[in-house]
Amino acid sequence: MIVIVGGGVSGLAIGWRLAQAGESVTVFERNKAGMESTWAAAGMLAPQIEAEYGEEMLLPLAMASHKLWPDFAKELIAETGIPIDYREEGTIQVSLDRDEQEQLDNRFIFLSRNQLEVEKLSAYEVRRLEPHISRAVTGGIYSPQDHQVDNRALAVALQIAFEKAGGILREQCSVEEIVIDKDCVTGIVVNGGKIKVDHVVVAAGAWSRNIPGIPDVLRPPVRPLKGQMLALEMPASAPLITHVIWGPGNSIVSNVYLAPKSDGRLIVGATVEEMGFDKRMTGGGLLEILRAAWEVLPGIYDLPVIDSWSGLRPASRDDAPILGSSGIAGLTYATGHHRNGILLSPITASEISSYIIEGKKSDLINSFSVGRFKRV
Repeated sequence: MIVIVGGGVSGLAIGWRLAQAGESVTVFERNKAGMESTWAAAGMLAPQIEAEYGEEMLLPLAMASHKLWPDFAKELIAETGIPIDYREEGTIQVSLDRDEQEQLDNRFIFLSRNQLEVEKLSAYEVRRLEPHISRAVTGGIYSPQDHQVDNRALAVALQIAFEKAGGILREQCSVEEIVIDKDCVTGIVVNGGKIKVDHVVVAAGAWSRNIPGIPDVLRPPVRPLKGQMLALEMPASAPLITHVIWGPGNSIVSNVYLAPKSDGRLIVGATVEEMGFDKRMTGGGLLEILRAAWEVLPGIYDLPVIDSWSGLRPASRDDAPILGSSGIAGLTYATGHHRNGILLSPITASEISSYIIEGKKSDLINSFSVGRFKRV
């Protein structure tokens, strides 16, 4: 039996692929499936606009997963009948003053040098695409291939697909220990009893480091990185924007984003806070999100606030995922996806399931093993 610890988008997607291949798979989730960082996300599939200096190593993996997304979405919808709101309008990053415009110009050079499909826009061209954008806008970068999905619908669809394929989901059921004997996984402990298993996949997001039984030297170096977000209500028939918009941030919002959903929700986020596992909302966090969003899109002033929440991004030391062997036979990692869990779910599922079934890693994930963090 294969056990997956964690029922978020990564765990469910891996489980789905393994179950499709005829494997006996059980997902253990300490909460409700898909209700942690998967639920808290905004569902952006934007490897190009979100590409960062110093993260070039991640680009091939992100772009490979992005390429899988259209067929992944079609298969999931066909299998479950759940519409996951896969939208292809593209993403626009904007600047609001001369200094920000200079930074945006340098960013465009960086993205172009990495052969990413982006277009430079004048202020007029930005407003032609999105008429309600602030009159202060000075320019933008348009990425037509950076799409989005409804992450909450995705979580529901993946759960249905996984169980329909024969997978077993055990919610509100924590794995209390991974049992290791002579550098080999032999079982797990659940509700005080040992269950014999053949393989364990750790896909527990920000909680991956804390699972008992893993030797300290091999624990995945993943920490929680808090993000506060909120949802505003737009008229579904007359939304303020149709593209995902990225704008300048402030003290705790590195870049503000506004992601319109087909049901009229406008998802706005997010803070970036080192607060451990403290998920409490704060007045300052919401203020800074709304301030940054209003400067980009003044029309949000009159929109009703319909929800607010926070989530914990699973961040590794270099903000890239930890994929593949743990160094212990029968123990595989699929964690540390940081802000890219939704984007990377198709490639994570295909690569990890293939690794477990065939015992081989592709070149795509060779660079993402936990071994890269070993001290020398």
